[in-house]
Amino acid sequence: MVTLRPILPLLCAAALLALPGCGRDAESARKAAGPPAVLITTTRVEPRSLEVYEEVVGTLENVIDPTIGAEVAGRVTRVLGFTGKKVKQGDALAEIDAVDFEIQGRADAAEIARLQTLLAQQERVVQRQQALVKQGFIAQNAADDAVAQRNALREQLAAARARAESSRRGMVKSRVVAPVDGEIETQIVAVGDYVKLGDPLFRLVGVQRMRARLPLPETAAARLRPGLKVRLVSPAALQNPIEARIDEIRPTVGVANRALDAIVNFQNEGAGLRGGGSVNARIVVATRAGALMVPEESVVLRPAGKVVYVVRAGRAEQRLVETGLKQDGLYEILQGIAPGDVVAVDGAGFLTQGAAVTLPKPKPPAPGDAARKKG
Repeated sequence: MVTLRPILPLLCAAALLALPGCGRDAESARKAAGPPAVLITTTRVEPRSLEVYEEVVGTLENVIDPTIGAEVAGRVTRVLGFTGKKVKQGDALAEIDAVDFEIQGRADAAEIARLQTLLAQQERVVQRQQALVKQGFIAQNAADDAVAQRNALREQLAAARARAESSRRGMVKSRVVAPVDGEIETQIVAVGDYVKLGDPLFRLVGVQRMRARLPLPETAAARLRPGLKVRLVSPAALQNPIEARIDEIRPTVGVANRALDAIVNFQNEGAGLRGGGSVNARIVVATRAGALMVPEESVVLRPAGKVVYVVRAGRAEQRLVETGLKQDGLYEILQGIAPGDVVAVDGAGFLTQGAAVTLPKPKPPAPGDAARKKG
């Protein structure tokens, strides 16, 4: 019988000698296969419209901010408005004692009634006098005197009616009302105050129309003109952007800041903006059609300059590019790529010329997605 014990040490030694050779073969195979593919994301380059704009921070002003004054003199008997109250046009804000106007109104009514009675009597006198003149019983001079007295009574009646109308207007003006829709900024008057004609009672701000004052450097004067589109966003109402147009450019440069003021008037319906606040403005000075834009992550700085990696057949192709404007996380590419090119985005900084690339695998649908699609 043949025993294997003398042979086992020899077999083990041969196996140990063969292991380094196997490792070298595997390493050579990996080197021949090249580095592993880089995981990236891509985007397709499509022509788009590019807006060239100036960004500035401006201030908001109320276009309508009247100071409501007393239109009649008297003592304030009632105050209905207060600071911060929103009012509609015609809403009562205060009342001034109107007893004097009521008394004057009754006196005017009595005077009008008296004059109407006298005028009616004089009309009858004139008719009789004219009839007697025709019959030859009296001279024409007597009839002319009756006509003159009638005409004087007519003028007195007209004056009495004018005084009565003035009293009625005083009654109306004793009730202070809001001239426009808005919000009361300041309540000046209180119950019991005696006010004279023209004394301020309330300060009101209209909330429907507002004005944005946008300071711009004098170097921008050549690019600015009335009619340019403006997008306004207030820090207090980020969810309500407003689109408007420049109404005017102030002709002088400010001495303190060397800036021009662009004035934008706009409607504030539902925007929630307030006068005195700040506003971020984007003034569109030009529009370029067919611009090629790529994410800023796609533009990589290399010794040769700025490059973009175009993906073709699973490989990265390095393109030297010329960039233009950078807006909203995108670069404008003036030269180096063409519409329809697929460029690397995430992971572009790890690429080199000819590097193999791979894309993320799509996520499997959730168990409930199929049921929802069937439903």
